[in-house]
Amino acid sequence: MQTEHKNKFDPKETELKKMKTALLVGAYYSGKDRQPCEDFLKELERLCHTFGLEVTSKNPCVIKKMDAGTFLGIGKLNELVLIANTEKADVIIFDDEISPNQQRNLEKIFTKPVIDRTELIIEVFASRAQTREARLQVELAKVKYQQPRLKRLWTHLSRESTGGGGGGGGYLRGAGEQQIEIDRRLLKKRATQLRKEIEDVEKQRKTQRNQRQRTQIPTFAIVGYTNAGKSTLLNALTEADVFVEDKLFATLDTATRKYTLPNRQEILLIDTVGFIRKIPHTLVAAFKSTLEEAVHTDILIHLVDVSSPAAELQAEATLDVLKELGALDLPIITVFNKVDQCEDMMIIRKLKLKYPRSIQISALKKEGFDELLERMVEEISALRKIVKLRIPQSQYALACEIMREGRVILSDYEEDDILLEVEIPGRLEHKVQSFIIS
Repeated sequence: MQTEHKNKFDPKETELKKMKTALLVGAYYSGKDRQPCEDFLKELERLCHTFGLEVTSKNPCVIKKMDAGTFLGIGKLNELVLIANTEKADVIIFDDEISPNQQRNLEKIFTKPVIDRTELIIEVFASRAQTREARLQVELAKVKYQQPRLKRLWTHLSRESTGGGGGGGGYLRGAGEQQIEIDRRLLKKRATQLRKEIEDVEKQRKTQRNQRQRTQIPTFAIVGYTNAGKSTLLNALTEADVFVEDKLFATLDTATRKYTLPNRQEILLIDTVGFIRKIPHTLVAAFKSTLEEAVHTDILIHLVDVSSPAAELQAEATLDVLKELGALDLPIITVFNKVDQCEDMMIIRKLKLKYPRSIQISALKKEGFDELLERMVEEISALRKIVKLRIPQSQYALACEIMREGRVILSDYEEDDILLEVEIPGRLEHKVQSFIIS
């Protein structure tokens, strides 16, 4: 009888780390889709570079329809097998997500490990997670990804079947089938445990957020596509020592730093994890608590890397994720970064039409910061409003809240009312609407 073991469920996890070369495969349906397909493959190549894989070739393949069993048709697959063998690629990586069944069939055809963009992104995240929260989130994403793929991991044990004649109860099933059931149980148990641990971390994060809100210091979350320069901007403004590297997902953990604007207003700047096109839903869900730092903030600084030919698509991908998080109602300052590295000025001109109030900077060279800081001051001013209020003594608790969270300019008493002239944050406006003196 087999016993439950403490493996990491995926033997290929260690295999991937030993691999050196990868052949990349993308698919498109018509001529107009070829360029986007090539752009995605370039991004996939950068993900490989981040993970430590050298790309032997990028192969965009035109298809009429996806094959349910093998994703691509057998003719195209035979071509790719020949290329992979000639180039001595260690692993085949598909840019599109492939089903567990397709993955098993493709590995039989290539006789090499086959993974997809989702699995590579999860592995990149796993290799770069630093904090306990990030590691927990990555492991949960891995568990969710592995659950439907268990059968593939233990096919080698199925050959050791104990089976003989008919009638078979559970004890007559092959070792592979028994192992799948054991690991399915283990994965389910681990997923439950991870969710509980993540909930505990989220409670701590919520407490920290509440403390920030009580201090009434305006917060800015720097958001944007991966490698847009968010950590570089944070370092340039605050002289923080946040890790910076020219690789995708160099930052997976949020960093918060205090900064004083030219008008002496203290603010908090939050560096967030980068977004990416085709981000796996398992990771969006797993990292939601981390990404929610972008939601529980006052103002967003949306950084766009204009040196990238795909800058427009990257900006849209970021806004798509913000929409999913319900953060698009927040004030957004759109900032074009790396203008000093932009080789095609048409990119900036097109983006300016779409984001007319944008600001151009170079975070690396600290250029354009005056305009950025001025705009940040403006946005903070727009968040707060000066009102004159007459509040009955019976509403003394509300008056205390306003005086605590606002900036009192004048205060007086008249009969049984409290008279206040106060600058308040926008979120309190609905509470005082009925007490405003016109």
